[in-house]
Amino acid sequence: MTAVPDIDAFEERAAILEFEGGLTRREAEDRAAQAQGFRDADHYRQVLTDYLLTGRLPH
Repeated sequence: MTAVPDIDAFEERAAILEFEGGLTRREAEDRAAQAQGFRDADHYRQVLTDYLLTGRLPH
């Protein structure tokens, strides 16, 4: 079961990693998504979109 994506945590962690960690935005977003158990930022966004549209998480 995938966790519900936490938008605030994702955005905050990505910003910290980008500005304080010196990562590119893409790298920072991938790491922020991975911290929540997703493969990368694209996977995070896909699960978030699906959840918002259907109210269901993938199994």
